[in-house]
Amino acid sequence: MTKHAGATLSSKLLHSPEIQSKLKKIKLLLLDVDGVMTDGRIFWIESQGWTRQFNVKDGYGLKLLMAAGIQVGIISGGKSKDVETRAAFLKVHHTFLGDENKVIALDKILAATGFKPEELAFVGDDLFDIPVLERVGFSATVPHAVTPVKERVHYITEFDGGDGAVREIADAIRQAQGHGPY
Repeated sequence: MTKHAGATLSSKLLHSPEIQSKLKKIKLLLLDVDGVMTDGRIFWIESQGWTRQFNVKDGYGLKLLMAAGIQVGIISGGKSKDVETRAAFLKVHHTFLGDENKVIALDKILAATGFKPEELAFVGDDLFDIPVLERVGFSATVPHAVTPVKERVHYITEFDGGDGAVREIADAIRQAQGHGPY
């Protein structure tokens, strides 16, 4: 797994009292897809179409998180069969695809769950993620995110999108709430 240069600083920040306080309140983790659940690359496979590569450890981290009672959701501006299949395989119940105005999905999720914004976490990496990142209780991004996103989040992961970033956040939430390290 690739770590960015500030990995030690980031790890210390994740365990700070301020961040731990935020993580303890989380009831739902929301994720962007391209650049977060994947490394952002899209592949063309003849007879199947466009597809992405997902990380098994990230998926298992989400399964562990859900087993601990934390819900998981996906909000992506793109809409594709591979993402729908991945969400179904992981049993992600809150999946909103195909609208770059992610606040619409966020509002639907808040209404459906009855959760407060401070009980949600979101990991995003691009400009259209900012409105959601600014409304949730805990916001994170990946090392290769655009600068305006990095400037607005509570935490930048040590691991890259598609290479452990999702697992890092899922494990941090579980651990802050007393459900881990394993």
